[in-house]
Amino acid sequence: MKTALTIAGSDCSGGAGIQADLKTMTAYGVYGMSVITALTAQNTLGVTQNNLINADVVSAQLMSVLSDITPNAIKIGMLGNGQIATAVAEILQDFFSPSTQSPSSLQAHENAIPNSSIPSHANTIPIVIDPVLVSTSGKTLLDEDGIRVLTEQLFPMATLITPNIPESEYLCNRIFNALPKPCAITNADDMIKAAQIMYRHYGCAILLKGGHATGNADDLLYDGTVHWFRASRINCTNTHGTGCTLSSAIASALCLGKTLPDAVYSAKEYVRGAMSTGLDLGHGNGPLNHCWNISK
Repeated sequence: MKTALTIAGSDCSGGAGIQADLKTMTAYGVYGMSVITALTAQNTLGVTQNNLINADVVSAQLMSVLSDITPNAIKIGMLGNGQIATAVAEILQDFFSPSTQSPSSLQAHENAIPNSSIPSHANTIPIVIDPVLVSTSGKTLLDEDGIRVLTEQLFPMATLITPNIPESEYLCNRIFNALPKPCAITNADDMIKAAQIMYRHYGCAILLKGGHATGNADDLLYDGTVHWFRASRINCTNTHGTGCTLSSAIASALCLGKTLPDAVYSAKEYVRGAMSTGLDLGHGNGPLNHCWNISK
């Protein structure tokens, strides 16, 4: 059975974060594992508390998984701060280091599992990063140090990052040291240019999500070639956790052996199905029906 690991925050209401990721992996027939970075108090109306896990505990979780069950794909979501981001980056850098490097370097971490060793998996396991910077309700979810580690250390390891339009504007303007933003992504040509800028700078494929645009919900994958995924906008309020679900669906499809464009197409269809079934829960932006494609 294929395995996937999600590194993200917990959503007690079950619609986003770790909970959405594990449901999605199960729907894909993938064995899901998790490293929890934060315990949030949230629901369909918004986030009321964000309690970050100690970085040493995050390290211990990640070491426990990697020293025992090798994931076929990794999804990274909410990291919260620079300490957690650094802990994740350092362990994954060792995990993906060339085999000439001694696995004992991983045991140097304070919370490394005693007598464990982790083999190198350089360039063999896809990493999908959903750059969680701000919640839908506007709450900041990553500090400045965390953004620096995310963009300078984790993005270069990634197979794909999945920013939406506001996140893409922020990241592009950060590349040019032009914050606050002097420009905006307002049309398809802007999306292509932004994706190309991020692709060249970070060295990974870009899925620029068009859900914040007016009109259709067209997404752009740029991996050196432009791939458009055209879709009409779904008229519903079941949007809580769509970004988490999409990125974990892509990771699940990749670990099942799909190509990147096929994985994105599969994930987009899965999310659209999960949005369209009319699940009616909560008093705000409701959750998706992650089980819509599972036969009874």
